[in-house]
Amino acid sequence: MTIAPTTTEPASEVRTLAERVFQQLQDAIVRGELAPGSKITEPGLAQSYGISRGPLREAMRRLEAHRLIERVPHVGARVVKLSIKELLELFDVREALESMAARLAAESMSAEEIAGLRDVLAVHERQADLQRGEAYYQREGDLDFHYRIVQGSHNRMLMGLLCDDLYYLVRMYRTQFSASGSRPQRAFVEHHRIVDAIEAGDAELAELLMRRHVSASRENVVERYARTLDADAVADTAR
Repeated sequence: MTIAPTTTEPASEVRTLAERVFQQLQDAIVRGELAPGSKITEPGLAQSYGISRGPLREAMRRLEAHRLIERVPHVGARVVKLSIKELLELFDVREALESMAARLAAESMSAEEIAGLRDVLAVHERQADLQRGEAYYQREGDLDFHYRIVQGSHNRMLMGLLCDDLYYLVRMYRTQFSASGSRPQRAFVEHHRIVDAIEAGDAELAELLMRRHVSASRENVVERYARTLDADAVADTAR
C-alpha cells in the first residue's frame, strides 16, 4: 500500500504526506484492520505504506494524541485496547454528554443545520452496508450523525470533549462493535426520531431519545466486546 504524491490537486486541497498517512492509519484502526492491542512498529508501517520515517512519526504522534495508539514500556507502540471497565466508563461519559448535546441542539440548531442533519441521514440510507443490514459505518466529521449533533449544541466545551478529545476512541468502538443483528437498522431509525425531536424544539424528548440510543449502543458494544474476550481466552487455552 503505497501513498503516491499528487500533483493534480489545487494547492489549497493538497494535504501533507503525514496527514494522508494519519488518515489511512486512523481508518485502518477504526475499522479494525489494525486490531486493538496489536503492536505496530515504524519499520513495518514504513514498509507497508511505502513512506519515510519522518511523515510516519508525525502521523503516529497524532494517532497517540487522538488516543488511538499508546506507548507501553518495554513493548513499544500498540493500538489502544480498552478493558471492559474502561469501555463502560467511556460509554457512561458518552451517554451523559451526548444526551446533553441533543437537548442543547433542540434549543440551538437552526433550520439550515437541521436540514443538514436530514441530508446526512439521506446519505447514510443509501449505504450498501446499511441496506444489507450488516453495519452502519459513518465517515468522520460532518458525515457523522453524532458529530453533527454535538456541533449543533453550540457548546464549545462539549465540542472539545466529544468532537476532539474522545471522538476517535468512541468512533473506533462504535464502528467495530455496533454491527450486530438488527442494530444497524434500529440505530438508523433512532437517529431519525432524535432529529424529529430536535426539529420540534422538544429539548426534553431529544435528550431522552439520545440517552436511550447511546444506552442501547452501549449494551450492544459491551456484549460483542465480551464475546471477543471470551474467544481470546478460548484461543489462549487451546495454545
